[in-house]
Amino acid sequence: MRDSRLDKLASVLVHYATGIKPGQLVRLSGEPIAIPLIEALYEQVLKAGAHPQVRCTPDSLQEIFFAHASDEQLKYVSPLTQHEYETIDVSIGLWAETNTKALSRVDPKKQGVASAARRDIMATFMKRAADGDLTWCGTLYPTLASAQDAEMSLTDYENFVFNAGHLDKPDPVAQWQQIEKTQQRVVDYLNGTREIRFQTANGTDLTVNVQGMTWINCCGHENFPDGEVFTGPNLNAADGGVNGLVRYSFPAVHHGREVHDIELTFENGRVAKATASKNEDFLLDMLKQDEGAGTLGEIAIGTNYSIQQYTKNTLFDEKIGGTFHAAVGSGYPETGNLNQSGLHWDMVCDLRTGGTITVDGEVISRDGKFVFDNWPGNKGA
Repeated sequence: MRDSRLDKLASVLVHYATGIKPGQLVRLSGEPIAIPLIEALYEQVLKAGAHPQVRCTPDSLQEIFFAHASDEQLKYVSPLTQHEYETIDVSIGLWAETNTKALSRVDPKKQGVASAARRDIMATFMKRAADGDLTWCGTLYPTLASAQDAEMSLTDYENFVFNAGHLDKPDPVAQWQQIEKTQQRVVDYLNGTREIRFQTANGTDLTVNVQGMTWINCCGHENFPDGEVFTGPNLNAADGGVNGLVRYSFPAVHHGREVHDIELTFENGRVAKATASKNEDFLLDMLKQDEGAGTLGEIAIGTNYSIQQYTKNTLFDEKIGGTFHAAVGSGYPETGNLNQSGLHWDMVCDLRTGGTITVDGEVISRDGKFVFDNWPGNKGA
């Protein structure tokens, strides 16, 4: 018998997060270990009158691919995959790794080539999502590998995952609807502003031009669990949109590799200098995989104060209440940022130990807490 929380999660994903409608073509993708959740989703999609299409691919195939693929194969994108990205109405993706370090020995140049080859289908996906032609949501199925990364038992990690999505509440949808209202206050404030500046005690001082850009309220529709507000930098601004230094607080994980103590210096929107204490070569290879990889595509503020610990999983870490994150690579067209890349890599910076967020000269967050009542994490929220 499967965990009843999986049925609850499937119902929230189908009826709230993606709002699946009769007749839609719905792609469900994940690793075999996630079959219990895939089954629950399949059932809910059918009950919603839609058409489920399952993609269940073992992690091990990626290992085999990078071990044996030629340059031509690394660059190849199947027309079937292209058609899929052009055709599906809804995508629900499940992350369920059985070995989070499986690709840590792969040549980063190979990973960069394969990632860059997917730039066009990634652009198709993001444009269709921005135009409202495609609805998507990604979530995590708890595994022993992810629990080990988070330094938890599997039971504790399952509780962490499900509680972060408020599945412990009698009515999770009502909870997320309230979160949407609370976060909208932040979005309403930020839309129409010109500049946002992030400063931390460890030396981060990053200024992002957001004039004319659109802030997005992330309340459980694209990621689940969720909890952030984000936009993209105005790369057409006279100052290039992004300038300054950011010293990321946590290791950034990408393709199974942990990159520690990342420092990025931005000049005119692009990374001018990048250093790291571990896996620096991998970082540099990722940043130069294509023309857009070294450009900032997203800037965001974490607003989920139910998540307070780092777990080496971006889905949760970028949502930590009291942090901000910035993604190099592809931007989201709905924000007004049109940067394209095969890369989209979120990196998280902690504001809780002496940080501020300043918007057009006004401090809106100090030490990881918003200064206004009724905003996330504060009374009245």
